[in-house]
Amino acid sequence: MDCSLRGICGGCSLQMPYQQQLANKVQHFRELFFGLPKPSVFASPPLAFRARAEFRIVSEKGRLSYCLCGKDKKIKIESCPILLQPLQQLFAPLLALLEQSEILAHKLFGIEFLASTHNEVLMTLLYHKKLDDSWLACAQNLLFALSRKVDSAISLIGRARGQKVVLGACFVHESFALAARRYHYRHYESAFTQPNPYMNAQMLEWACMQSVDSSGDLLELYCGLGNFTIPLSRYFEKVLATEISKVSLQALNENLALNGVENVQIARLSALEMRDALDNVRPFRRLAHVDLPSYRFKTLFVDPPRAGLGDCAAFAQRFSRILYVSCNPLTLRKDLETLTQTHHVQALAVFDQFPYTTHLESAVLLSKCA
Repeated sequence: MDCSLRGICGGCSLQMPYQQQLANKVQHFRELFFGLPKPSVFASPPLAFRARAEFRIVSEKGRLSYCLCGKDKKIKIESCPILLQPLQQLFAPLLALLEQSEILAHKLFGIEFLASTHNEVLMTLLYHKKLDDSWLACAQNLLFALSRKVDSAISLIGRARGQKVVLGACFVHESFALAARRYHYRHYESAFTQPNPYMNAQMLEWACMQSVDSSGDLLELYCGLGNFTIPLSRYFEKVLATEISKVSLQALNENLALNGVENVQIARLSALEMRDALDNVRPFRRLAHVDLPSYRFKTLFVDPPRAGLGDCAAFAQRFSRILYVSCNPLTLRKDLETLTQTHHVQALAVFDQFPYTTHLESAVLLSKCA
């Protein structure tokens, strides 16, 4: 069966036109945030928008199938029109070539895809076995065969317990044009990246527009590989960005260098640790390279996980301006109960990162009440 998009994104089906599905989601969002300004709405391309995907692989009588696994059943996938075009082109040829190699097909249980709008693809083959020299030779042959079938720059990673074998690059290159500048990123296989590059570009542009008249310095929590950090840095004197993932921090350093950004310092701290550092609760050796008292923080930028800010919502109240990107409207609403005690909402936006699902990304700009 064709991919109905439910499994890959966890939502509804293609039975209802995309624009109607989006309208329904926006209406639900407005009801959830009744009393706030009407949100700006940013729609996704209806197809070929997803840069990341993961599939289980099922083997039956020598035939391999892509599979999406739910609680009660497995759904075999023959095509997936939400994937970026380079991934769609690779989808069937890859499986056919894997079937032709007993070594590559044996104990293969999953495939992860990562692509960019620059026609680059990184695929990760997941195994329940040790990857030896014979596997490596077959993987090299696979890459050669694929290069003759599809028009993409393809890299391959093999993963097994305690093993990671890289053929090519372990990242794809992505870039976005914003405010007459182009920003470049390395998106790594094991680091978080936004799954919909078209919506990501809209989110970055919106965040930059809210920052045009900024002053002072920026504190960013949950900065990841610098997705927002890099374009926002041009609107502030200095930026202190925090993150706990070592893979993301490595990518962040590389992405800062790629873009020639020199006014950003990085600290490997959690949000709560950053709060404690600013309150002088205890010293952090991971901040030894940062002259923390020299910062004049006026703006806080956060893009937290689905759990939201939680205990850090009260910490956020001390900043004059708060830019908050949320992947969970329910936790955003809860955090706003705290934040609107001291701030008012200046702007609100929704971004359809995951078409055909119930999920809706949102962003809000808050300013401290006079």
